[in-house]
Parts: sequence; C-alpha cells; structure tokens
Amino acid sequence: MELTKMFESHLDTFRKLHSQSSPLMLVNVWDAASAAVVQASGAKALATSSASLAWSLGYADGGELPVDALLLAVANIMRVSQLPVTVDIEDGYSDKPEDVASLVTELVRLGVVGINIEDGDKTPELLVSKIAAIRASKPCGNVFINARTDVFLRGLADNQEALTMTEARLTRYQAAGANCGFIPGLDSENAATHLANSLDLPLNFMLAGDHLAVSKRVDTLFELGVARFSVGPGSFLDAYSTLKSVSGLYQAPNTGNKGDAPLNYNEMNNLFV
Repeated sequence: MELTKMFESHLDTFRKLHSQSSPLMLVNVWDAASAAVVQASGAKALATSSASLAWSLGYADGGELPVDALLLAVANIMRVSQLPVTVDIEDGYSDKPEDVASLVTELVRLGVVGINIEDGDKTPELLVSKIAAIRASKPCGNVFINARTDVFLRGLADNQEALTMTEARLTRYQAAGANCGFIPGLDSENAATHLANSLDLPLNFMLAGDHLAVSKRVDTLFELGVARFSVGPGSFLDAYSTLKSVSGLYQAPNTGNKGDAPLNYNEMNNLFV
C-alpha cells in the first residue's frame, strides 16, 4: 500500500478508536524494540512518550531533545510498525507556530497519524496558534491532534478553578482544531464526569500505578466518558527498573544490594540533567 493510502487508512482507524464501545489503551513506547513488543501484544495503536524517547537517547525531558534525533527515532519506530502511530512532541520544540507545523509535516511524511502537543507553562493563546498553524498546513492539516493542558500536572490552579481553567482551555483548543483533550495529572471521577458532559471531544487521561488497579480505573473512567488512556513514561520506568534491579544483583551479588527501589520520573530525568 502506498504511503498516502496507508496514512489515510491508519488515520481513519485511529479516529474511530476514540469512539468505540471499548477504551483506547495506549502503552507508550520509545524505540523500535518497545514498539515491536507492544504491537505484538495486541495493541490497536502505538503512542510514544516524549520523556521515554528523550531518555532512551540520552536527553532530559522538557524540550532538550533535538528535532533531528526525534525524527530518526520515529523513523525507526515506523519501520517496524503496522499500526497507527501518534507521537508526543511536547510543545512542538518551538514557540514559532510555523516551525511546529514544519515538524508535524516531517512526522506525517514518515507516516505518523497523530500528535500530542502541550501548553505546558506557556499561554493557551500560544498553543491555539500552533494548532491553527498545523491545521492551515496542507501537508499535515489532517493529522489527529491530542491537545494537552497541564493545568493539573503543573498545579496552575486548584479545585474548581483548575477544572474551570481546564474546560476553558480545551474548549479553545478544540475550536482551533484539536481532536482530543489530554489532561495529565487528573483521574478524578467527578472531574471526568463534569468534563465529559461539558466538552464535545474525546478525553485522554494518563494513569499510573499497579497494573490491575490501572485496569480497574480505566473501566470506571471509560464508563464516565473518558475515551483514551495512556501510561506516559510509566512503561519505560517499569522496564528500566527491572534493568536497575538486575544490574544491582550483578554488581554487588554478596552485599544484598539488589537495586529493588523502582525508578521514578525525577530520578530518571536527573541522570541527564
């Protein structure tokens, strides 16, 4: 199948996965090997984690990853993928909307059908302008945009004010062209119900913790109206916590230093700061 037809087919599939009778569960990947493993497990789509991908290449999360390195890593993922792929591009690695649209164009040329793009600690107006620039660009205008707001993750407001701010931002992002609203740092059932009833776009929550507990949360939140779930860097941290533990056994086999404490985000990110 030629690239254009494959892109259209995967994009159509990916869109439909957000309105099915079952939740879309994305176990985030970071390289070709992790993509192949998740694909073989029966996944319906692949999604990268920006933190995981940056760490795998020796960079800290938070805008440090060079765009060329991102594109090469994504190209390797696309080489093994037979599924729709969505890529986390943080804030687009630029404050210039035209540069963000150029990056998304390069990703689409690789066959990527979706992106996550975040407001972070910047103004919502800036993300609106980036989404609008992507939509106005013919080469990438059809890409599936998962607009992330960091109101809860960064503690930009509290309680009802945070919920109101989140709703207002996602409403603006949808009007600019976003297909889905991503709210990391939030998994409240009351908030999920409110946002699902107030917003006319699919919602994406990021869940962490014990796998069985996450599975139960997915079922509950899906019933309340959340369509899409991801684990962010959780899959990477789980994998590399196992490596840490095994390494500890080999490095100090007679001292009881097993390196059993799981890695967390800050510990991992600090390795590259």
